[in-house]
Amino acid sequence: MRIISWNVNGIRAVEKRGFVKWLIKENPDVLCLNETKAEPGQLSPELLNPVVKGTPYSTFWACSKKKGYSGVAIYTKEKPEDVHYLGKEEFDNEGRVLIAEYRDFSLIAAYFPNSQDERKRLDYKLAFNDEMLKLCNSLVKKGRHFLLSGDYNVAHTSIDLARPKANENSAGYLPEERAWMDKFIKAGHIDTFRHFHPGETGQYTWWTYWGNARKRNVGWRIDYHCVDKEFMTRVKSSIIRPEVEGSDHCPVEVEII
Repeated sequence: MRIISWNVNGIRAVEKRGFVKWLIKENPDVLCLNETKAEPGQLSPELLNPVVKGTPYSTFWACSKKKGYSGVAIYTKEKPEDVHYLGKEEFDNEGRVLIAEYRDFSLIAAYFPNSQDERKRLDYKLAFNDEMLKLCNSLVKKGRHFLLSGDYNVAHTSIDLARPKANENSAGYLPEERAWMDKFIKAGHIDTFRHFHPGETGQYTWWTYWGNARKRNVGWRIDYHCVDKEFMTRVKSSIIRPEVEGSDHCPVEVEII
């Protein structure tokens, strides 16, 4: 099962840059989209009901009440047993989470908040983070596996961004954000990319549009696939796809057997 997560920074924008053609070429089993910035009624049939190589995708959408903001979606070939929101109004109102219940694991597509300049939304973000940890822990306690996929909006360690010293007070690298990621890992959960690529530098998933940053690979790794420890035995690979353009983020991919 190939699962791709991608912050598209506006699905209507990325459609104009060849998204449907890319989807047909990639043909993933599941695609999680972050920051869709749209409602289903605003989208083309090709985005809502794509058919790839004869197989239709089921699509599910979580939308923000604020127009053109946030939002997540799941494209899936295998129809889940259930799909639902987080169940917390303050986060569901921003379309931040979709949970697809498959037979043997829960897929959580999440778009974590940005803490913003001057820590304006840090409290909101940390509250969201704690709900994610609570959700993951509760699934494990129930004997369920989870895959938490999306834009976490945090570079966990100094090797996860090109210029750590210059960004010590920047949103996405604040001590409180990184400490939460420490807590998440210490709870027994696994950052799949780092499991397969420990210590590897220069591996990023987001680049600012300024200063030709992507071409120079001055970026941040803020998009993740994380799983519970027991589920890690079924994760075959976890990779970053920097060659895929169309957004300021690139896709991240995990394969489960």
